[in-house]
Amino acid sequence: MNDGTGGLLDTSGPLDTSGPLDTSGLLDRVVRGIGGMDVVGRLAALGGSDFASVMLEVVRRRAARETPASILRRYANDRFVRPGSTSWRSARRAEDILLGCLPAGVDLVTLAPLVPLGTHSALGTVSQHKIVTAIRACEVVADPTNALALEAAVRRASPTQGNPAQSGPAQGRVCLAAIHRVVRAQRFPVGWSAHFGLFAMVTAGRDEGDRRFERSALAGHLRFAVAALRAAGLPLVQVALTPLSDAGERIAAAVAEELAALSAGIVTDHGRTAGRGYYLDVCFKVNVLVDGVPIEIGDGGFTDWTAKLLASKKERLLISGYGLDKLAVLIDGEPTDGEPTAG
Repeated sequence: MNDGTGGLLDTSGPLDTSGPLDTSGLLDRVVRGIGGMDVVGRLAALGGSDFASVMLEVVRRRAARETPASILRRYANDRFVRPGSTSWRSARRAEDILLGCLPAGVDLVTLAPLVPLGTHSALGTVSQHKIVTAIRACEVVADPTNALALEAAVRRASPTQGNPAQSGPAQGRVCLAAIHRVVRAQRFPVGWSAHFGLFAMVTAGRDEGDRRFERSALAGHLRFAVAALRAAGLPLVQVALTPLSDAGERIAAAVAEELAALSAGIVTDHGRTAGRGYYLDVCFKVNVLVDGVPIEIGDGGFTDWTAKLLASKKERLLISGYGLDKLAVLIDGEPTDGEPTAG
């Protein structure tokens, strides 16, 4: 999900947190024609329903100017609306393989296409310019782990919503997964799509002491990743763990030892820069080795999102995401050159 700057040239990972886009020149030119920044400030200060009423009238007038011909021209050239290039059947095979390997107790969620306005920027410190924002105080999902974090927080707030099959310290954990096609607004290289499929999983719970939650949740996500990729006919799997703190060093060491029997390549990557400031304690990448070259399929780590949402430092959350488009290409044995690493 991240390139070297925290961006998402590998779209299985976190959103680009490298800062806002520089639109100051364009904005200055536009606002001069509508009465200055005071107008923008007054619009931004409007309540949700008042703002929506104004913007609905604006877009109604803009839509009224469109014709079938102008719509067709836009459809032919707009990166947000063109179909994806990945074969539907290949993507469906990838989805089915991942779903078939989900551990018991993981609840599959059908996510809405939208989340509340500010979901990505408030939780993951992502520039709002990189999100497709809607009018009715919503934005298009750009990362399903953010949406799953919201659902996990709702369920964590109601103890009866946890997993009833769990007992002991793990009782009340919430384990969710989703398949979702997301849209991201930043500019990608020519030929890459602004929308792509992601498989996401989150495990939410409470601090169990001695990093027990962190160790078991991380081991569970990685067992799933290795099993799924092997089921996809990709046996050469590499897990790269990046500790981000002293506690992360201990968590990573314990999990690496626990998973040694998987016979997957588990390595420690202290040199990773992507995701720092986004993840806490430990993050990881899941790679497939093709001719000895690691191809990133998955990315994940611990975040403080449910701790923020529930205002409790005891809350814990592990997220992970897998690029369905890249996985579909690898399953079909097609060349990976020129393909977006998961989107």
